[in-house]
Amino acid sequence: MLRILFLAALVWWGGRFLGLPRNLRIAVLAVLFAAVITVQLTLPAGHPLREGTGGSVSSWLLLGGLALAAGFYARIVASLKSRAQPQDSPMSQPASTFTETELDRYARHIVLRELGGPGQKKLKKARVLVIGAGGLGAPALQYLAAAGVGIIGVVDDDVVDNANLQRQVIHRDEDIGKPKVFSAQAAMEAQNPHVEVRPYNRRLTEDIAAGLFAEYDLILDGTDNFETRYLANRTAAALGKPLISGALSQWEGQLSVFNPAKGGPCYQCIFPEAPALGLAPSCSEAGVIGPLPGVVGSMMAVEAVKQITGAGAVLRGEMLIYDGLYGETRKIRLSPRADCPVCGAG
Repeated sequence: MLRILFLAALVWWGGRFLGLPRNLRIAVLAVLFAAVITVQLTLPAGHPLREGTGGSVSSWLLLGGLALAAGFYARIVASLKSRAQPQDSPMSQPASTFTETELDRYARHIVLRELGGPGQKKLKKARVLVIGAGGLGAPALQYLAAAGVGIIGVVDDDVVDNANLQRQVIHRDEDIGKPKVFSAQAAMEAQNPHVEVRPYNRRLTEDIAAGLFAEYDLILDGTDNFETRYLANRTAAALGKPLISGALSQWEGQLSVFNPAKGGPCYQCIFPEAPALGLAPSCSEAGVIGPLPGVVGSMMAVEAVKQITGAGAVLRGEMLIYDGLYGETRKIRLSPRADCPVCGAG
């Protein structure tokens, strides 16, 4: 019997040393075990071959049962270990499924009646492009990443400046001089590794706008110049993409959802042309209270979540105005213009 056990050990460990597959080694051991059982059952008692292989079938059946029990136990342990391993890589998970870590992370969304599991799945499948990683883009990007939006693009050609840090809280002091899109990407991925961030370190221009917008479901405009605002509006309207636009000035902010494909006005319906030079000074010229971009940018993220999931009513055909100095908010109705050169007959 000891010879057979030595031979079995040689097959198992020697085969492993030679790199033979595990299943092949198990098959050889099974053939060896079957041969021994056959010898014990067919040859008469006292036969030299039967005596040389143990002399009794009962000891082999007992050994075979113990081996089967050990193998079954090992399979159970391996299965439990595999289920316990964290599956945190977003790229390894289908867009419609969540790891245990994600379920725990988004639990406060999932218990909301207006979102639930279906709403969180829509967020995971969504593609959102944010124009600008500055005052408005910073909080919007942070909350979109935290909310679990599957793919977030950010386009900006600027670098982090010391004067940005008073309000653009996605960037840090050590990021000064770094392109904003890469600084924002690092902060978003550190906050939520389950989302994919796509940085575009360049200015949004006419030649790339349509191709870039086509890759996304929703556009957020957090820019600070009218040329880019009008370009984003024209491109989004032409492609039928909803556009969430925000703006800031000193203590006041405003935002709206422009989606002429759903019956609302576009940005140019409300602002037919850019104001004359000096009438709409930039933040660097007029100043802006630091937390204001956080308030308005976070509101833009809320509108994005509602737009993606269908929860509530988005600000289409309305503009929300927030006055931080006096703590007031108001909404005004917006209507399409028939002569609008972007979305009307004009």
